[in-house]
Amino acid sequence: MTPPLPSRRGLLFGTAALSAGAVLTGCTSNESNEGKKAPAAVDDKPGKPVTIGFAGPQADHGWLNAINGQAKSQAERYSDVTLEITEGSNDTAQQIGQIETLINKKVDVLVVLPADGKALTQVGLKAMRAGIPVVNLDRVFDSQQAYRCWVGGDNYGMGLNAGHYIGERLKGEKNAKVVELAGLDNLELTRQRTQGFDDALKNYPNIRKVARQAAEFTVESGQSKMAQLLQAQPRFDALWNHDDDQGVGAERAIKQAGRDEFLMVGGAGSRRVMEAIRADDSVVKATVLYPPTMAASAIDLARALGQGKGVAGLAELEIPASITLYSAVVTKDNVDDYLPIGFT
Repeated sequence: MTPPLPSRRGLLFGTAALSAGAVLTGCTSNESNEGKKAPAAVDDKPGKPVTIGFAGPQADHGWLNAINGQAKSQAERYSDVTLEITEGSNDTAQQIGQIETLINKKVDVLVVLPADGKALTQVGLKAMRAGIPVVNLDRVFDSQQAYRCWVGGDNYGMGLNAGHYIGERLKGEKNAKVVELAGLDNLELTRQRTQGFDDALKNYPNIRKVARQAAEFTVESGQSKMAQLLQAQPRFDALWNHDDDQGVGAERAIKQAGRDEFLMVGGAGSRRVMEAIRADDSVVKATVLYPPTMAASAIDLARALGQGKGVAGLAELEIPASITLYSAVVTKDNVDDYLPIGFT
């Protein structure tokens, strides 16, 4: 059964990576082929009141905590937005129950970051069939019928950009060696990050990946797995760590081993790592973003859906079905630009 799509039309979405501080400006009233004016773009001026239901997993990780913070702070910018936010849970049954409560409250729009996209697909379908547009954040549902729009990061792009940064830094080195500290191997996102990294390194024949360890996105696992890498590899030139939180442990292991002959690239974009990059007094030289600002973008998008307005930029009368954020590489040269969105 195909769920009914929301009747709200005439929406424009102009950028894939709106930050929490972005200002959405109005577009000009261009005439369409049928002689009708394009709808006004959503902006900061108060409009129709919109109640947005926000449901995410438990904030047991710095990035997930930042997601919640971005959603709350962006909603607070608008006097016409009421945010109904759930407590958050990694238990799929509990999160399904929380979303069903929001559906029963008849919120205008739902923003959902599922603990497990596949497991929560049915409740996404339920919301869409009830006429509530769903903005699916990051972890994607199994069916496109379960959401109106998906907004998320680029895991393959993270690996690709990390690999190219390291490749350019080591371009002049003969027989350069790199190692990889990955995340949970049972997650598709981890496999995508590794694939992107490997594909990038194919462009640099002087570089060889000599070791890889999978950690668990935790400080403890980062420390233990990094210690194993250091013990197994007496010398290498670069390390890519998939996650800045597990990187806290990795850096502990590096300091304990007294190693500093290599450069380290992190992943996600924590404020701690950005400050280390700016200080330039450790092995940490860069981090590849997986921007938590996607939650702020989701709130802007949900507000636009609820008000039937557009966001300036594209000529289409509908928002895209999916919006993939760019995985920028933060270095000493540009770190001051990104510090405001670094998460703790």
